[in-house]
Amino acid sequence: MNPPLALQQSLSELLGDAQLVVTDLPDTSLKLWLIDAQNMDRAFTPDETRRILHEPPYWAFCWASGLALARYLAEQPHWVQGKRVLDFGAGSGVAAIAAAKAGALEVLACDLDPLALAACQANAALNHVQLGYSDDFFAEADRFDLIL
Repeated sequence: MNPPLALQQSLSELLGDAQLVVTDLPDTSLKLWLIDAQNMDRAFTPDETRRILHEPPYWAFCWASGLALARYLAEQPHWVQGKRVLDFGAGSGVAAIAAAKAGALEVLACDLDPLALAACQANAALNHVQLGYSDDFFAEADRFDLIL
């Protein structure tokens, strides 16, 4: 399976040898397109470090807080079942995807970064769920039952 082209190109511009790979998340049924950690087990050059600090690809990682929330929603689906849920600062979309899988009526992934929204779309497709997408929290917040 080939990684989403725009995401891979962006990551390659940042770190030439970085690769996105499908990664199974521990203790879940979820998988995400994430940076290949084994391939990145090396020192970064000063130029790479500057690029990472200037434009961090946070969408290429599954943050521990997102993974914990995804696990919680899988164990406690009543928090989202039948509700309209907004995932604020969605990043990779892990919490939004977990909410959709847990039975949310509607899930919107919201992030300022267009690459994060592209990652959410790719990861939603990978997990066979439907999400909505927005880059403007203030245009969306009033219509949701729960904000993650």
